[in-house]
Amino acid sequence: MREGSLDAPTRHPVDWRNPDFLDPVKLDAEMRRVFEICHGCRRCFNLCESFPRLFDMIDAAGDAELAGVKSERFAEVTDACTLCDMCFMTKCPYVPPHQFNLDVPHLILRYRAYQAKRGEVGLVDRQLTETDRNGRLGCGVASGVANWATRRGNSLTRPLMQAVAGIHKEAALPEYARRTLVEQAAAEPPEVNKAAPAHGRKAVLYATCFANYNNPAIGMAARAVLARNGVETELVYPECCGMPQLEHGDFARVADKAKAVAAALVPWIDKGYDVVALVPSCALMLKFEWPLIVPGDEVVAKLARATFDIPEYVMDMAAREGLAEGLKPLEGPVTIHLACHARAQNMGRKAAQMLGLIPDTKVEVIERCSGHGGSWGIKREWFDIGLKVGKPVARQAAKLGSPYVVSECPLAREHILQGMAGEQADTSAIRAFQHPIQLLAHAYGL
Repeated sequence: MREGSLDAPTRHPVDWRNPDFLDPVKLDAEMRRVFEICHGCRRCFNLCESFPRLFDMIDAAGDAELAGVKSERFAEVTDACTLCDMCFMTKCPYVPPHQFNLDVPHLILRYRAYQAKRGEVGLVDRQLTETDRNGRLGCGVASGVANWATRRGNSLTRPLMQAVAGIHKEAALPEYARRTLVEQAAAEPPEVNKAAPAHGRKAVLYATCFANYNNPAIGMAARAVLARNGVETELVYPECCGMPQLEHGDFARVADKAKAVAAALVPWIDKGYDVVALVPSCALMLKFEWPLIVPGDEVVAKLARATFDIPEYVMDMAAREGLAEGLKPLEGPVTIHLACHARAQNMGRKAAQMLGLIPDTKVEVIERCSGHGGSWGIKREWFDIGLKVGKPVARQAAKLGSPYVVSECPLAREHILQGMAGEQADTSAIRAFQHPIQLLAHAYGL
């Protein structure tokens, strides 16, 4: 048997419809098989909170072996996982096609599906995953009230939210927009630059729940950049990609969303459009997770093949046709955090490369987990741990002192700024741009 693997990693379809998938005896046996291999390797000790918990648990057992750890304690390991996917993508030498066949993130999702079956996912956690409903309620005329209620420092509502909903009172929460991205895009169509080298391209932008409800500026910036580069765009948002449901192991719900969104987007592909996702977690779902959850669905597979992350799409244009002229230097250096779910797409450092196209602008790259983990990082029991996991990122960003700090994941960016403040860094001069595509638009003067 070969130690480690020199082959390109592959991933198996998630066999969530198989009755054995949630069989407690078979699940426990697989958890023990995988954890035993992890215990003997420990290459992933510094990635997150999950693996140190596992190793400390084993080391504290009577014989320092996994056999001395009760299965009931495995939840302490799985609950600490942010599903960043970095153990599978960057650390583990035993992922498929190695015969050990390790896929810890998908095993943790299997365990969470088992927890959900047992009714261990609370009502509040389930409601937090309803991003479309929450977004519809929070946007529009209600946005002022919603943003007031969720703002850090609100001594009336935030302690109540912590007590009732388990949302840490110090966690920065995304604001809701007065108008959704879909509404803004319909009202403000951009003029396409017909003289640009990439003129003739067509792209349908999958808005994502975050850009649609929380920060439409990301989508408007993307659309403006593409229009400057001659790309005809349409803005489409059938519904959320299901990443929040996936975090709780709700594979059936994710499968339904995959089929619904694919059915809405594939007709655009048939008309010659590329599909571009604005947030990396959503691109990861469309390109990689959905085909594993609904294997054999050709509509979903067709969508996966046609989907780009927004920095990936810009770099594809730059490589094939070249970008339109007009980029101007920014007023200072940029710190770009490469989000875990962008790295998990295995496409290279596309966001950093994209910002590198801006003339006379220094780009500093941070390539490590921010510790946020979506809804995980705002929870009362995980917020401080998330800051601890992200402390190396926050320290590096604080040391660099750039006036621009952006991330492909807007939530990670805000988490990093909170971590920087915890390191006594002055963040008041950092510009408001969250996503690197906003900086490219800014460099174009858009």
